[in-house]
Amino acid sequence: MDIVLFDDERGGAFDQDNQNGANTMAGSLPTIAVVGSALALAACSDSGGGSTGVAPAPTPPPVVVTPPTDKQASRFLGQATMGATRATVDATVARGFDGWLTDQFAMTRATSHFDWLVANGYNAAGNINSQAGFDATMWRQLIVEPDQLRQRVGMALLDMLVVGISGVNTNWVAFSTAAYVDVLLDNAFGNFRDILDAITTNAAMGSFLTFLGNRKANPSTGAEPDENYARELMQLFTIGLYQLNMDGSLKMSGGNPIETYTAADVSGLARVFTGLTYANSNNTTPDRLKLPLVMQASINETGTSTFLGTSTSGGGMAAIKVALDTIFAHANVPPFVSKQLIQRLVTSNPSAAYVGRVSAVFANNGSGVRGDMKAVIRAILTDTEARDDSLLAGTSTGKLREPILRLTGWARAFNVNSPANTWPFGDTSSQSTRIGQSPGRAPSVFNFFRPGYSPPATAISSAGLVAPEFQITNEQSVVAYINYFQNLVANGSGDAKPDYTAILTKAGDSAALIAEVNTVLAAGQLSDATVASIKAAIDSISATATNGPINRVGVAILLTMASPDYLTVK
Repeated sequence: MDIVLFDDERGGAFDQDNQNGANTMAGSLPTIAVVGSALALAACSDSGGGSTGVAPAPTPPPVVVTPPTDKQASRFLGQATMGATRATVDATVARGFDGWLTDQFAMTRATSHFDWLVANGYNAAGNINSQAGFDATMWRQLIVEPDQLRQRVGMALLDMLVVGISGVNTNWVAFSTAAYVDVLLDNAFGNFRDILDAITTNAAMGSFLTFLGNRKANPSTGAEPDENYARELMQLFTIGLYQLNMDGSLKMSGGNPIETYTAADVSGLARVFTGLTYANSNNTTPDRLKLPLVMQASINETGTSTFLGTSTSGGGMAAIKVALDTIFAHANVPPFVSKQLIQRLVTSNPSAAYVGRVSAVFANNGSGVRGDMKAVIRAILTDTEARDDSLLAGTSTGKLREPILRLTGWARAFNVNSPANTWPFGDTSSQSTRIGQSPGRAPSVFNFFRPGYSPPATAISSAGLVAPEFQITNEQSVVAYINYFQNLVANGSGDAKPDYTAILTKAGDSAALIAEVNTVLAAGQLSDATVASIKAAIDSISATATNGPINRVGVAILLTMASPDYLTVK
Protein backbone atom coordinates (compact mmCIF):
# COMPACT_ATOMS: atom_id res chain seq x y z
CA MET A 1 0.00 0.00 0.00
CA ASP A 2 1.46 3.37 -1.01
CA ILE A 3 0.84 6.23 1.36
CA VAL A 4 1.02 9.84 0.25
CA LEU A 5 3.04 11.53 2.94
CA PHE A 6 3.28 15.00 1.46
CA ASP A 7 1.24 16.99 -0.98
CA ASP A 8 3.63 19.24 -2.88
CA GLU A 9 0.80 21.49 -4.05
CA ARG A 10 0.17 22.66 -0.50
CA GLY A 11 3.59 24.25 -0.20
CA GLY A 12 5.54 24.78 2.97
CA ALA A 13 4.43 21.48 4.43
CA PHE A 14 6.61 22.00 7.47
CA ASP A 15 6.65 25.77 7.71
CA GLN A 16 6.34 26.20 11.48
CA ASP A 17 4.74 29.59 11.10
CA ASN A 18 2.14 28.10 8.75
CA GLN A 19 3.19 30.40 5.95
CA ASN A 20 2.83 29.39 2.33
CA GLY A 21 6.51 29.11 1.57
CA ALA A 22 7.79 26.80 -1.13
CA ASN A 23 8.26 23.16 -0.22
CA THR A 24 11.95 22.63 -0.82
CA MET A 25 11.87 18.87 -0.45
CA ALA A 26 13.82 17.41 -3.33
CA GLY A 27 13.01 14.03 -4.84
CA SER A 28 10.41 11.65 -3.51
CA LEU A 29 10.13 10.19 -0.06
CA PRO A 30 10.47 6.47 0.51
CA THR A 31 7.30 4.45 0.84
CA ILE A 32 6.80 3.44 4.46
CA ALA A 33 5.07 0.11 5.03
CA VAL A 34 3.05 1.03 8.10
CA VAL A 35 1.14 -2.21 8.52
CA GLY A 36 3.15 -4.43 6.21
CA SER A 37 5.43 -6.32 8.53
CA ALA A 38 4.23 -9.07 10.79
CA LEU A 39 4.82 -7.06 13.93
CA ALA A 40 6.29 -8.99 16.81
CA LEU A 41 3.60 -7.97 19.22
CA ALA A 42 2.91 -9.26 22.69
CA ALA A 43 -0.59 -9.74 23.99
CA CYS A 44 -2.25 -11.87 26.64
CA SER A 45 -3.76 -14.89 24.94
CA ASP A 46 -7.25 -15.41 26.28
CA SER A 47 -7.19 -18.99 25.04
CA GLY A 48 -5.47 -20.07 28.22
CA GLY A 49 -3.66 -23.28 28.97
CA GLY A 50 -4.09 -26.07 31.41
CA SER A 51 -4.48 -25.45 35.09
CA THR A 52 -1.20 -24.94 36.90
CA GLY A 53 -2.78 -25.54 40.27
CA VAL A 54 -0.76 -23.02 42.22
CA ALA A 55 0.59 -19.55 41.56
CA PRO A 56 4.27 -19.34 40.65
CA ALA A 57 6.47 -18.08 43.44
CA PRO A 58 6.88 -14.34 42.93
CA THR A 59 10.41 -13.16 42.39
CA PRO A 60 11.55 -9.63 43.21
CA PRO A 61 12.53 -7.34 40.35
CA PRO A 62 16.23 -6.86 39.77
CA VAL A 63 17.91 -4.08 41.71
CA VAL A 64 19.10 -1.47 39.24
CA VAL A 65 22.35 -0.10 40.58
CA THR A 66 23.49 1.86 37.54
CA PRO A 67 21.69 4.80 35.96
CA PRO A 68 19.61 3.91 32.91
CA THR A 69 20.75 5.08 29.50
CA ASP A 70 18.79 7.68 27.57
CA LYS A 71 17.17 4.94 25.50
CA GLN A 72 16.29 2.84 28.54
CA ALA A 73 14.81 5.89 30.23
CA SER A 74 12.76 6.77 27.15
CA ARG A 75 11.48 3.20 26.86
CA PHE A 76 10.45 3.26 30.53
CA LEU A 77 8.69 6.59 30.06
CA GLY A 78 6.88 5.20 27.04
CA GLN A 79 5.26 2.70 29.40
CA ALA A 80 4.79 4.95 32.42
CA THR A 81 3.71 8.29 30.89
CA MET A 82 1.75 9.74 28.03
CA GLY A 83 5.05 10.38 26.25
CA ALA A 84 8.70 11.07 26.95
CA THR A 85 10.32 14.49 26.70
CA ARG A 86 14.00 15.36 26.70
CA ALA A 87 13.58 16.81 30.21
CA THR A 88 11.87 13.69 31.60
CA VAL A 89 14.44 11.42 29.94
CA ASP A 90 17.22 13.36 31.66
CA ALA A 91 15.36 13.29 34.98
CA THR A 92 14.85 9.53 34.77
CA VAL A 93 18.51 8.97 34.01
CA ALA A 94 19.38 11.08 37.05
CA ARG A 95 16.84 9.57 39.46
CA GLY A 96 16.69 6.00 38.19
CA PHE A 97 13.46 4.08 37.69
CA ASP A 98 12.75 3.62 41.38
CA GLY A 99 13.46 7.25 42.20
CA TRP A 100 11.25 8.46 39.35
CA LEU A 101 8.39 6.24 40.52
CA THR A 102 8.79 7.48 44.09
CA ASP A 103 8.67 11.09 42.89
CA GLN A 104 5.54 10.44 40.83
CA PHE A 105 3.73 8.63 43.63
CA ALA A 106 4.41 11.60 45.91
CA MET A 107 3.09 14.14 43.38
CA THR A 108 -0.25 15.73 44.22
CA ARG A 109 -3.13 15.46 41.80
CA ALA A 110 -3.33 18.11 39.08
CA THR A 111 -6.38 20.32 38.78
CA SER A 112 -9.33 18.00 38.35
CA HIS A 113 -11.16 17.86 35.04
CA PHE A 114 -14.34 18.98 36.77
CA ASP A 115 -12.70 22.01 38.38
CA TRP A 116 -10.96 22.97 35.13
CA LEU A 117 -14.29 22.96 33.30
CA VAL A 118 -15.79 25.23 35.98
CA ALA A 119 -12.76 27.54 35.98
CA ASN A 120 -13.05 27.96 32.22
CA GLY A 121 -16.74 28.81 32.24
CA TYR A 122 -18.18 25.61 30.78
CA ASN A 123 -20.78 25.52 33.56
CA ALA A 124 -22.68 28.32 31.83
CA ALA A 125 -26.37 27.48 31.53
CA GLY A 126 -26.13 27.15 27.76
CA ASN A 127 -23.93 24.06 28.14
CA ILE A 128 -26.45 21.97 30.07
CA ASN A 129 -27.00 19.74 27.02
CA SER A 130 -23.51 20.13 25.55
CA GLN A 131 -20.26 18.19 25.50
CA ALA A 132 -18.34 21.47 25.25
CA GLY A 133 -15.01 21.45 27.04
CA PHE A 134 -14.69 17.71 27.54
CA ASP A 135 -12.16 17.01 24.80
CA ALA A 136 -10.18 20.12 25.71
CA THR A 137 -9.76 19.14 29.36
CA MET A 138 -8.85 15.57 28.47
CA TRP A 139 -6.13 16.49 25.97
CA ARG A 140 -4.78 19.33 28.10
CA GLN A 141 -4.27 17.21 31.18
CA LEU A 142 -2.75 14.26 29.32
CA ILE A 143 -0.24 16.49 27.52
CA VAL A 144 0.93 19.11 30.01
CA GLU A 145 0.31 17.99 33.58
CA PRO A 146 3.42 16.77 35.42
CA ASP A 147 1.70 13.86 37.24
CA GLN A 148 2.32 11.69 34.20
CA LEU A 149 2.30 8.30 35.90
CA ARG A 150 -1.14 9.07 37.32
CA GLN A 151 -2.32 10.18 33.88
CA ARG A 152 -1.08 6.99 32.24
CA VAL A 153 -2.52 4.68 34.89
CA GLY A 154 -5.78 6.63 34.80
CA MET A 155 -6.06 6.05 31.06
CA ALA A 156 -5.27 2.36 31.58
CA LEU A 157 -8.09 2.17 34.11
CA LEU A 158 -10.41 4.00 31.71
CA ASP A 159 -9.62 1.34 29.10
CA MET A 160 -10.69 -1.33 31.60
CA LEU A 161 -13.47 0.30 33.64
CA VAL A 162 -15.02 1.91 30.61
CA VAL A 163 -17.31 4.90 30.42
CA GLY A 164 -17.67 6.70 27.07
CA ILE A 165 -19.22 10.14 26.92
CA SER A 166 -21.54 9.26 24.03
CA GLY A 167 -23.25 6.64 26.21
CA VAL A 168 -23.75 8.90 29.23
CA ASN A 169 -27.32 10.20 29.28
CA THR A 170 -27.21 12.96 31.86
CA ASN A 171 -27.43 16.70 31.62
CA TRP A 172 -24.07 18.44 31.87
CA VAL A 173 -22.57 15.38 30.22
CA ALA A 174 -19.08 16.90 29.90
CA PHE A 175 -19.02 17.40 33.66
CA SER A 176 -20.53 14.00 34.35
CA THR A 177 -17.93 12.15 32.30
CA ALA A 178 -15.12 14.39 33.53
CA ALA A 179 -16.11 13.55 37.12
CA TYR A 180 -15.83 9.86 36.27
CA VAL A 181 -12.32 10.27 34.86
CA ASP A 182 -11.46 12.26 38.00
CA VAL A 183 -12.56 9.28 40.11
CA LEU A 184 -10.08 7.04 38.28
CA LEU A 185 -7.26 9.57 38.52
CA ASP A 186 -7.93 10.35 42.18
CA ASN A 187 -7.79 6.67 43.07
CA ALA A 188 -5.09 5.52 40.65
CA PHE A 189 -2.51 5.24 43.45
CA GLY A 190 -4.92 4.05 46.12
CA ASN A 191 -6.54 0.64 46.56
CA PHE A 192 -8.49 -1.21 43.88
CA ARG A 193 -11.26 -1.86 46.40
CA ASP A 194 -11.76 1.90 46.77
CA ILE A 195 -11.92 2.20 42.98
CA LEU A 196 -14.83 -0.26 42.97
CA ASP A 197 -16.66 1.88 45.54
CA ALA A 198 -16.00 5.05 43.57
CA ILE A 199 -17.20 3.80 40.19
CA THR A 200 -20.28 2.16 41.71
CA THR A 201 -21.45 5.45 43.21
CA ASN A 202 -20.54 7.59 40.20
CA ALA A 203 -23.32 9.22 38.19
CA ALA A 204 -21.68 8.75 34.79
CA MET A 205 -21.14 5.03 35.38
CA GLY A 206 -24.70 4.79 36.72
CA SER A 207 -25.99 6.28 33.49
CA PHE A 208 -23.60 4.46 31.16
CA LEU A 209 -24.45 1.03 32.56
CA THR A 210 -28.07 1.97 33.28
CA PHE A 211 -28.27 1.39 37.04
CA LEU A 212 -28.91 5.05 37.90
CA GLY A 213 -32.40 4.91 39.40
CA ASN A 214 -32.47 1.11 39.05
CA ARG A 215 -35.67 -0.16 40.71
CA LYS A 216 -36.39 -3.28 42.71
CA ALA A 217 -38.59 -5.99 41.20
CA ASN A 218 -42.30 -5.26 40.79
CA PRO A 219 -44.32 -8.47 41.10
CA SER A 220 -47.47 -6.85 39.73
CA THR A 221 -45.85 -5.86 36.43
CA GLY A 222 -43.14 -8.49 36.24
CA ALA A 223 -40.41 -5.85 36.04
CA GLU A 224 -36.99 -6.96 37.24
CA PRO A 225 -33.93 -4.91 38.25
CA ASP A 226 -31.60 -3.85 35.46
CA GLU A 227 -28.74 -6.37 35.25
CA ASN A 228 -26.33 -4.38 33.12
CA TYR A 229 -23.93 -3.19 35.83
CA ALA A 230 -24.02 -6.46 37.75
CA ARG A 231 -22.97 -8.35 34.63
CA GLU A 232 -20.26 -5.99 33.40
CA LEU A 233 -18.85 -5.44 36.89
CA MET A 234 -18.04 -9.14 36.97
CA GLN A 235 -17.37 -9.92 33.31
CA LEU A 236 -15.32 -6.89 32.27
CA PHE A 237 -14.16 -5.08 35.40
CA THR A 238 -13.11 -7.66 37.98
CA ILE A 239 -13.27 -11.44 37.51
CA GLY A 240 -14.01 -12.29 33.87
CA LEU A 241 -15.93 -15.21 32.46
CA TYR A 242 -13.68 -18.09 33.52
CA GLN A 243 -11.77 -19.04 36.65
CA LEU A 244 -8.07 -18.23 36.53
CA ASN A 245 -4.89 -19.39 38.13
CA MET A 246 -2.71 -16.68 39.60
CA ASP A 247 -0.60 -16.64 36.44
CA GLY A 248 -3.66 -15.79 34.32
CA SER A 249 -4.08 -19.26 32.82
CA LEU A 250 -7.50 -20.87 32.78
CA LYS A 251 -8.62 -23.39 35.35
CA MET A 252 -9.96 -26.41 33.51
CA SER A 253 -12.36 -29.24 34.29
CA GLY A 254 -12.89 -32.09 31.86
CA GLY A 255 -11.05 -30.14 29.18
CA ASN A 256 -13.31 -27.08 29.54
CA PRO A 257 -12.78 -23.76 31.31
CA ILE A 258 -14.71 -23.31 34.55
CA GLU A 259 -17.18 -20.42 34.55
CA THR A 260 -16.84 -17.80 37.27
CA TYR A 261 -20.53 -16.97 37.62
CA THR A 262 -23.99 -17.94 36.45
CA ALA A 263 -27.09 -16.09 35.28
CA ALA A 264 -28.45 -16.50 38.79
CA ASP A 265 -25.39 -14.68 40.18
CA VAL A 266 -26.07 -11.78 37.81
CA SER A 267 -29.74 -11.60 38.86
CA GLY A 268 -28.85 -11.80 42.54
CA LEU A 269 -26.20 -9.11 42.24
CA ALA A 270 -28.54 -6.85 40.25
CA ARG A 271 -30.91 -6.76 43.22
CA VAL A 272 -28.13 -5.16 45.28
CA PHE A 273 -27.56 -2.36 42.77
CA THR A 274 -31.07 -0.93 43.04
CA GLY A 275 -31.97 2.40 44.59
CA LEU A 276 -28.87 4.42 43.68
CA THR A 277 -29.71 7.95 42.56
CA TYR A 278 -28.42 11.52 42.52
CA ALA A 279 -27.35 13.11 45.81
CA ASN A 280 -29.80 16.00 45.23
CA SER A 281 -32.34 17.25 42.70
CA ASN A 282 -30.61 20.51 41.72
CA ASN A 283 -29.92 20.33 37.98
CA THR A 284 -29.31 24.04 37.43
CA THR A 285 -25.56 23.46 37.87
CA PRO A 286 -23.43 20.38 37.25
CA ASP A 287 -22.30 20.19 40.88
CA ARG A 288 -24.32 17.13 41.88
CA LEU A 289 -22.54 15.07 39.20
CA LYS A 290 -19.32 14.94 41.20
CA LEU A 291 -21.12 13.80 44.35
CA PRO A 292 -21.43 10.07 45.09
CA LEU A 293 -24.82 8.55 44.39
CA VAL A 294 -27.06 7.96 47.39
CA MET A 295 -29.60 5.30 48.27
CA GLN A 296 -33.31 5.93 47.64
CA ALA A 297 -34.97 3.44 49.97
CA SER A 298 -38.31 3.32 48.15
CA ILE A 299 -36.83 1.66 45.06
CA ASN A 300 -34.10 -0.40 46.78
CA GLU A 301 -34.41 -4.16 47.19
CA THR A 302 -34.23 -5.09 50.88
CA GLY A 303 -34.90 -8.79 50.53
CA THR A 304 -32.25 -11.48 50.35
CA SER A 305 -29.84 -11.33 47.43
CA THR A 306 -27.57 -14.28 46.64
CA PHE A 307 -24.51 -14.19 44.37
CA LEU A 308 -21.05 -15.79 44.15
CA GLY A 309 -21.76 -18.04 47.11
CA THR A 310 -22.74 -15.10 49.33
CA SER A 311 -26.08 -13.80 50.57
CA THR A 312 -27.03 -10.43 51.94
CA SER A 313 -30.31 -8.89 53.07
CA GLY A 314 -31.54 -5.52 54.23
CA GLY A 315 -30.42 -3.64 51.14
CA GLY A 316 -28.93 -0.18 51.25
CA MET A 317 -25.26 0.72 51.06
CA ALA A 318 -24.49 -2.12 53.48
CA ALA A 319 -25.57 -4.66 50.84
CA ILE A 320 -23.44 -2.92 48.21
CA LYS A 321 -20.46 -3.16 50.55
CA VAL A 322 -21.01 -6.91 50.95
CA ALA A 323 -21.26 -7.31 47.17
CA LEU A 324 -18.09 -5.36 46.42
CA ASP A 325 -16.18 -7.02 49.26
CA THR A 326 -17.18 -10.42 47.86
CA ILE A 327 -16.06 -9.55 44.36
CA PHE A 328 -12.82 -7.97 45.56
CA ALA A 329 -11.98 -11.13 47.54
CA HIS A 330 -12.54 -13.38 44.49
CA ALA A 331 -9.45 -15.34 43.47
CA ASN A 332 -9.73 -14.08 39.88
CA VAL A 333 -9.30 -10.39 40.69
CA PRO A 334 -5.47 -10.34 41.07
CA PRO A 335 -4.67 -12.09 37.74
CA PHE A 336 -7.60 -10.55 35.83
CA VAL A 337 -6.76 -6.96 36.76
CA SER A 338 -2.98 -7.40 36.77
CA LYS A 339 -2.91 -8.93 33.31
CA GLN A 340 -4.93 -6.12 31.77
CA LEU A 341 -2.82 -3.44 33.44
CA ILE A 342 0.31 -5.10 32.06
CA GLN A 343 -1.30 -5.11 28.62
CA ARG A 344 -2.14 -1.44 28.79
CA LEU A 345 1.26 -0.34 30.13
CA VAL A 346 3.90 -2.75 28.85
CA THR A 347 3.10 -5.69 26.61
CA SER A 348 0.10 -7.38 25.07
CA ASN A 349 1.33 -10.92 25.75
CA PRO A 350 2.99 -11.04 29.16
CA SER A 351 4.37 -14.41 30.15
CA ALA A 352 2.51 -16.44 32.75
CA ALA A 353 5.40 -15.82 35.13
CA TYR A 354 5.11 -12.04 34.70
CA VAL A 355 1.37 -12.13 35.36
CA GLY A 356 1.97 -14.39 38.34
CA ARG A 357 4.54 -12.07 39.89
CA VAL A 358 2.28 -9.02 39.58
CA SER A 359 -0.78 -10.96 40.72
CA ALA A 360 1.09 -12.02 43.86
CA VAL A 361 1.78 -8.35 44.64
CA PHE A 362 -1.87 -7.49 43.99
CA ALA A 363 -2.92 -10.20 46.44
CA ASN A 364 -0.37 -9.12 49.04
CA ASN A 365 1.83 -6.05 48.81
CA GLY A 366 4.25 -7.55 51.31
CA SER A 367 2.41 -6.01 54.24
CA GLY A 368 -0.76 -8.05 53.98
CA VAL A 369 -2.65 -5.47 51.88
CA ARG A 370 -4.65 -6.62 48.86
CA GLY A 371 -5.19 -4.32 45.89
CA ASP A 372 -2.43 -1.77 46.64
CA MET A 373 -2.22 0.06 43.32
CA LYS A 374 1.17 1.67 44.01
CA ALA A 375 2.69 -1.74 44.68
CA VAL A 376 1.05 -3.22 41.58
CA ILE A 377 2.18 -0.38 39.32
CA ARG A 378 5.73 -0.56 40.65
CA ALA A 379 5.77 -4.34 40.16
CA ILE A 380 4.57 -3.99 36.54
CA LEU A 381 7.05 -1.30 35.55
CA THR A 382 10.13 -2.67 37.31
CA ASP A 383 9.64 -6.34 36.45
CA THR A 384 12.44 -8.05 34.55
CA GLU A 385 10.07 -8.62 31.64
CA ALA A 386 9.46 -4.88 31.39
CA ARG A 387 13.05 -3.71 31.87
CA ASP A 388 15.41 -6.38 30.50
CA ASP A 389 16.78 -5.14 27.16
CA SER A 390 17.74 -8.67 26.15
CA LEU A 391 14.05 -9.52 25.79
CA LEU A 392 13.42 -6.86 23.13
CA ALA A 393 14.13 -9.27 20.29
CA GLY A 394 11.48 -11.71 21.48
CA THR A 395 8.56 -12.36 19.14
CA SER A 396 6.05 -12.07 21.96
CA THR A 397 7.35 -8.77 23.30
CA GLY A 398 5.66 -5.38 23.05
CA LYS A 399 2.41 -3.99 21.76
CA LEU A 400 0.98 -1.76 19.05
CA ARG A 401 1.18 1.85 20.18
CA GLU A 402 -2.39 3.01 20.58
CA PRO A 403 -3.34 6.18 18.66
CA ILE A 404 -3.93 8.39 21.70
CA LEU A 405 -0.38 7.72 22.85
CA ARG A 406 0.96 8.65 19.41
CA LEU A 407 -0.69 12.05 19.65
CA THR A 408 0.25 12.76 23.26
CA GLY A 409 3.75 11.40 22.69
CA TRP A 410 4.36 13.83 19.83
CA ALA A 411 2.72 16.71 21.69
CA ARG A 412 4.75 16.16 24.84
CA ALA A 413 8.04 15.62 23.01
CA PHE A 414 7.70 18.94 21.21
CA ASN A 415 6.14 21.10 23.94
CA VAL A 416 2.70 21.60 22.44
CA ASN A 417 0.71 24.19 24.32
CA SER A 418 -2.53 26.08 23.81
CA PRO A 419 -2.17 29.72 24.87
CA ALA A 420 -5.91 30.32 24.57
CA ASN A 421 -6.64 27.15 26.59
CA THR A 422 -8.80 25.74 23.79
CA TRP A 423 -6.84 22.52 23.23
CA PRO A 424 -8.70 22.10 19.95
CA PHE A 425 -7.76 18.51 18.99
CA GLY A 426 -11.40 17.64 19.63
CA ASP A 427 -12.88 14.21 19.05
CA THR A 428 -10.18 12.20 17.22
CA SER A 429 -12.05 8.88 17.08
CA SER A 430 -12.89 8.96 13.35
CA GLN A 431 -11.08 6.16 11.50
CA SER A 432 -11.41 7.94 8.18
CA THR A 433 -10.22 11.45 9.01
CA ARG A 434 -8.50 11.28 12.43
CA ILE A 435 -6.68 8.62 14.45
CA GLY A 436 -9.45 6.18 15.36
CA GLN A 437 -9.39 6.76 19.13
CA SER A 438 -10.10 9.63 21.52
CA PRO A 439 -9.80 9.79 25.33
CA GLY A 440 -13.09 9.23 27.11
CA ARG A 441 -14.96 8.41 23.90
CA ALA A 442 -15.08 4.61 23.87
CA PRO A 443 -18.06 3.56 21.74
CA SER A 444 -19.22 0.90 24.22
CA VAL A 445 -18.35 -0.76 27.52
CA PHE A 446 -16.04 -3.02 25.48
CA ASN A 447 -13.74 -0.04 24.84
CA PHE A 448 -12.18 0.70 21.44
CA PHE A 449 -10.54 -2.73 21.51
CA ARG A 450 -10.86 -5.92 23.55
CA PRO A 451 -7.91 -7.26 25.61
CA GLY A 452 -8.25 -10.67 23.96
CA TYR A 453 -8.51 -9.50 20.33
CA SER A 454 -6.26 -11.23 17.81
CA PRO A 455 -6.33 -10.12 14.17
CA PRO A 456 -7.66 -13.11 12.21
CA ALA A 457 -5.62 -14.90 9.55
CA THR A 458 -2.35 -13.27 10.61
CA ALA A 459 0.97 -14.48 11.97
CA ILE A 460 -0.13 -13.02 15.30
CA SER A 461 -3.22 -15.20 15.60
CA SER A 462 -1.39 -18.22 14.20
CA ALA A 463 1.14 -17.85 17.01
CA GLY A 464 -1.64 -17.83 19.59
CA LEU A 465 -0.98 -14.21 20.49
CA VAL A 466 -3.32 -11.26 20.82
CA ALA A 467 -2.92 -7.68 19.64
CA PRO A 468 -5.79 -5.62 21.09
CA GLU A 469 -4.99 -2.33 19.36
CA PHE A 470 -5.24 -3.98 15.95
CA GLN A 471 -9.01 -4.06 16.43
CA ILE A 472 -9.05 -0.38 15.39
CA THR A 473 -6.34 -0.76 12.75
CA ASN A 474 -7.12 -1.18 9.07
CA GLU A 475 -6.05 0.31 5.75
CA GLN A 476 -8.43 3.23 6.11
CA SER A 477 -7.32 4.07 9.64
CA VAL A 478 -3.63 3.84 8.70
CA VAL A 479 -4.01 6.27 5.80
CA ALA A 480 -6.11 8.61 7.96
CA TYR A 481 -3.46 8.52 10.69
CA ILE A 482 -0.66 9.47 8.29
CA ASN A 483 -2.67 12.21 6.62
CA TYR A 484 -3.79 13.62 9.97
CA PHE A 485 -0.29 13.64 11.40
CA GLN A 486 1.20 15.15 8.26
CA ASN A 487 -0.81 18.28 8.96
CA LEU A 488 -0.52 18.04 12.73
CA VAL A 489 3.26 17.79 12.76
CA ALA A 490 3.48 20.70 10.35
CA ASN A 491 0.89 23.05 11.77
CA GLY A 492 -0.46 21.78 15.06
CA SER A 493 -4.19 22.12 15.71
CA GLY A 494 -5.61 25.61 16.06
CA ASP A 495 -3.60 27.43 18.70
CA ALA A 496 -2.12 24.16 20.01
CA LYS A 497 1.17 24.28 18.17
CA PRO A 498 4.48 22.46 18.63
CA ASP A 499 7.65 24.25 19.62
CA TYR A 500 10.49 22.86 17.51
CA THR A 501 13.07 25.38 18.73
CA ALA A 502 15.29 22.82 20.45
CA ILE A 503 15.17 20.16 17.75
CA LEU A 504 15.81 22.75 15.03
CA THR A 505 19.34 23.15 16.37
CA LYS A 506 20.04 19.66 15.02
CA ALA A 507 18.40 20.18 11.62
CA GLY A 508 21.72 20.65 9.84
CA ASP A 509 23.04 17.27 10.94
CA SER A 510 20.68 14.55 9.76
CA ALA A 511 22.31 11.85 11.89
CA ALA A 512 22.04 13.93 15.06
CA LEU A 513 18.48 14.94 14.19
CA ILE A 514 17.36 11.35 13.70
CA ALA A 515 19.16 10.22 16.84
CA GLU A 516 17.30 12.75 18.99
CA VAL A 517 13.89 11.99 17.46
CA ASN A 518 14.63 8.28 17.72
CA THR A 519 15.55 8.55 21.41
CA VAL A 520 12.69 10.74 22.59
CA LEU A 521 9.86 9.46 20.37
CA ALA A 522 10.87 5.86 19.67
CA ALA A 523 13.09 4.93 22.64
CA GLY A 524 15.97 4.28 20.25
CA GLN A 525 14.16 1.37 18.62
CA LEU A 526 14.36 2.42 14.98
CA SER A 527 16.15 -0.25 12.98
CA ASP A 528 19.25 0.54 10.96
CA ALA A 529 17.22 0.16 7.75
CA THR A 530 14.56 2.60 8.97
CA VAL A 531 17.21 5.10 10.07
CA ALA A 532 18.86 4.84 6.65
CA SER A 533 15.55 5.46 4.84
CA ILE A 534 14.72 8.47 6.98
CA LYS A 535 18.24 9.84 6.61
CA ALA A 536 18.03 9.59 2.82
CA ALA A 537 14.77 11.55 2.85
CA ILE A 538 16.21 14.24 5.13
CA ASP A 539 19.44 14.55 3.15
CA SER A 540 17.41 15.17 -0.01
CA ILE A 541 16.30 18.48 1.54
CA SER A 542 18.82 21.30 1.58
CA ALA A 543 19.46 22.56 5.08
CA THR A 544 20.11 26.04 3.69
CA ALA A 545 17.08 26.33 1.43
CA THR A 546 14.04 28.34 2.40
CA ASN A 547 12.17 26.31 5.03
CA GLY A 548 14.87 23.67 4.72
CA PRO A 549 15.56 23.22 8.45
CA ILE A 550 11.90 23.00 9.47
CA ASN A 551 11.12 20.61 6.61
CA ARG A 552 14.01 18.38 7.65
CA VAL A 553 12.67 18.30 11.22
CA GLY A 554 9.15 17.56 10.01
CA VAL A 555 10.31 14.72 7.78
CA ALA A 556 12.32 13.19 10.64
CA ILE A 557 9.33 13.26 12.97
CA LEU A 558 6.65 12.11 10.52
CA LEU A 559 8.65 9.28 8.99
CA THR A 560 9.59 8.08 12.46
CA MET A 561 5.94 8.08 13.49
CA ALA A 562 4.95 6.25 10.29
CA SER A 563 7.47 3.46 10.78
CA PRO A 564 6.58 0.00 12.13
CA ASP A 565 9.54 0.35 14.51
CA TYR A 566 7.80 3.28 16.22
CA LEU A 567 4.29 1.87 16.02
CA THR A 568 5.43 -1.30 17.75
CA VAL A 569 6.24 -0.45 21.37
CA LYS A 570 8.93 -2.77 22.72
